[in-house]
Amino acid sequence: MVKTPKLVYVLILFLSICFSITISNSSFGRIVYWNCKTDKDCKQHRGFNFRCRSGNCIPIRR
Repeated sequence: MVKTPKLVYVLILFLSICFSITISNSSFGRIVYWNCKTDKDCKQHRGFNFRCRSGNCIPIRR
C-alpha cells in the first residue's frame, strides 16, 4: 500500500532532477534577443558575452 505513493514520489523526483539538469545545461543556442547598433548596446549575462551581429545581440560563450 505504501509502495505506490513511494514509487510516484521517486518518479517525480527523478523527472524533476532530469528536467533541472537539462535546463541548466542548455545554452541560448541561436536565439536572438534584442536589436543593437554596437556591442555596448548588448547586455551581459552569466556565462555569455553578447555581441552585436547584423543588428541583433547574439550570445557568445566566454
